[in-house]
Amino acid sequence: MAKSSSDKEIYQTITSEEAGWNHLNFTARTLNHGQKWVGETGNNEYLFVLLGGNFMAETSAGTWKTSNGRKDVFSGLPHALYLPKNTNFEITPVGNSLDIACGWCAAEEFFPAHLVTPADVLNMGIEYRGGDNASRQINRILPPGSACSKLVCVEVYTPSGNWSSFPAHKHDSRKTDPLTGKLLEADLEEIYFYKIDQPQGFAMQKVYNDDRSLNEIAEARNNDVVLVTEGYHPVVAGHGYHVYYLNFLAGSDQSLASSDDPDHKWIYGTWKGMDPRIPMVTIDMNREL
Repeated sequence: MAKSSSDKEIYQTITSEEAGWNHLNFTARTLNHGQKWVGETGNNEYLFVLLGGNFMAETSAGTWKTSNGRKDVFSGLPHALYLPKNTNFEITPVGNSLDIACGWCAAEEFFPAHLVTPADVLNMGIEYRGGDNASRQINRILPPGSACSKLVCVEVYTPSGNWSSFPAHKHDSRKTDPLTGKLLEADLEEIYFYKIDQPQGFAMQKVYNDDRSLNEIAEARNNDVVLVTEGYHPVVAGHGYHVYYLNFLAGSDQSLASSDDPDHKWIYGTWKGMDPRIPMVTIDMNREL
């Protein structure tokens, strides 16, 4: 697990080289009035996800400005900006401050730049997954089938005390159906970037494989990152604390194809109903700001 940086602007960062894997890079940073984030995507595709505030993005692929950005991740649906390779960009806050995250990886193909709005997230379908104390909300930002090369991005809201990413699944070995060729499991690297609704809150994440040669438990606090290189990876929110995590994935396919832990598949279909605290965020929250 990578801890938060002490840098006042870039407070979390991880490169593929530091992670010891092949694809994913991540950073999260705050910008105050008068500050700017200037860069160039190179051979990579970038996805910027608005965590809090509003931004102006002036790029060689176009200009975008948000006006109804959420105050924080617990106050509405996201905006996100996809930029293709070889794109110059300059991002500045609209207002006093901006909290923004970015995931990127090498892009094999070129796809047009585009802004994902809260209305787009709503139209792509917000999913209420699981049930009972395994209920959670999933917002699709850059789901499988999106106009991009490899990146996948979703955000997940888990109410206090609930389990998430459960029953546990993995995506560390590419498998296809021998008869149909259908993709059954992709080989993906994954980043979990956490926000907790109170600063003293926490989540617990277990990462393990079938033979338990990997069997770790990480305590994830606000702004922490957990890297999932292989194995199953369930999460539980600490009692009293609502948990958010932003997932970036990249690897063999632009997909979320995964395999369940066979020991726990029996849990599917046993739930009596959805936790009444779901949904935790709605598009109406953006309109209220």
